Amino acid sequence: MSEDQAKQSKEAWFTLSGDVNSDMVHRVFEAVGHMTEDGIETAHVLVQSNGGYVSDGLCLYNFLSKSPIEFVMYNGGAVASIAVIMYLSGTRRYASETARFMVHKSHATASPGSRPDALNIIVEGLRADDARTESILRKHVELTPEQWAIHQYSDLHLNSRDAKTAGMINDVVDFSPPKGALLRNI
Repeated sequence: MSEDQAKQSKEAWFTLSGDVNSDMVHRVFEAVGHMTEDGIETAHVLVQSNGGYVSDGLCLYNFLSKSPIEFVMYNGGAVASIAVIMYLSGTRRYASETARFMVHKSHATASPGSRPDALNIIVEGLRADDARTESILRKHVELTPEQWAIHQYSDLHLNSRDAKTAGMINDVVDFSPPKGALLRNI
């Protein structure tokens, strides 16, 4: 086996799309298990997700960022909401020229007629989720004061150039598996 073939055999290419939820967590856990069995050292992952559940996104961030496999994340279209936190688990991160990111504070809908104590529980849960996600965001991304102000009260959208300036991505690069590489969907 040549040195190039040996290197290529330690790298693998994947796509991951859909809502961030318990199903995605299960799929990622299973895929990473197979990657470790296959001796994969670097996994290139194209992510396409508009978000989902905060706890599932945090679980994926913690799991992937501490995995023995190096994850290289790509955004080829949209990575939004809690999917951004999962995406930040990559040791290297890239986005296509036409990709976008969106981050925002947590939100929930209360049942009609909810009592004040039930509303307080919802608010406290949202504040806890915001604190957890914002600490990860601040660890990886340097937004301008104006961007943080938008994030405080609204959806903050970043194109690939904005994301590079903020350190969310390393560079504007397309997901491009080498010819002959096996591409798997997670």
